[in-house]
Amino acid sequence: EEYKRQTVELVLSSGRSVTSVAKELGLRDSVLRRWVDKVRQEPTSAAWRPTTQATPMSADQASELARLRQENE
Repeated sequence: EEYKRQTVELVLSSGRSVTSVAKELGLRDSVLRRWVDKVRQEPTSAAWRPTTQATPMSADQASELARLRQENE
């Protein structure tokens, strides 16, 4: 869930397309689009809480996070 939240936040805060972010993170764009659409439909749900970071995660950070998570799995 944390990974989904951070990935959706990257899309929403960076202004980049879902396709661009999905490609960079090795995700199918349809999966990421579903996550983003869910958040957009329910922006105040308990599952969606913006991070307390001062700046949004960069694309490099998100990519590295995805790589490390895959490595851990």
